[in-house]
Amino acid sequence: MARQERAEQTRKTILDAAASRFDAVGFLGASLSDILGEAGVTKGALYFHFKSKEELADALVQEQFGVVDTAELLQSPGLQTAIDWSHGLARGLRTDVRVRASIRLVIEQGSFITPASNAYKEWIDVADACFIAGKAAGDLRKDVATHELAQLVVSSFTGIQLSSQVLTGRTDLSERLTFMWSMLLPSIVPPRRVHRFDPAGTLPAED
Repeated sequence: MARQERAEQTRKTILDAAASRFDAVGFLGASLSDILGEAGVTKGALYFHFKSKEELADALVQEQFGVVDTAELLQSPGLQTAIDWSHGLARGLRTDVRVRASIRLVIEQGSFITPASNAYKEWIDVADACFIAGKAAGDLRKDVATHELAQLVVSSFTGIQLSSQVLTGRTDLSERLTFMWSMLLPSIVPPRRVHRFDPAGTLPAED
């Protein structure tokens, strides 16, 4: 058990170091030697857990899906669930270097061998599942195409977080995301139901 715990701690240390470098300089700018130096581990320890820099990147790409428990959210999918999910991801971008690295790697998917397009597809699928449930509940207009709406939301989120990063270091990301939803809700929700949804999300406040 002690050996297993040490191995898990080493893996975590390597991922944290890789996330720090990928977040700072991107996939191409980060070298394995830099990651090793920041992690303070041997090359053998790194290769025990990850066969290549590409495998490290792939592992980090999956980090974004652990910020908000997607499986738990989809136990009660709906429009507010989609709003809360987007705010949870935004919170992760502000507070978790692994999430920031993950998002950067997705955007730079052409930089490494295994494309990260599946991450976009997973975002879209999560949003689409929420919108399908919302439409079934009467919370979306009948003429709304859920998959196209999911693509719009994911694309908008990507652009918003990038501009927020450039302009304010993402300090205003929550406000920008709230504004996006406040503009979008009246166009996709029947007027009598708009008041049911909080564009700022309903997640517990940050500590």
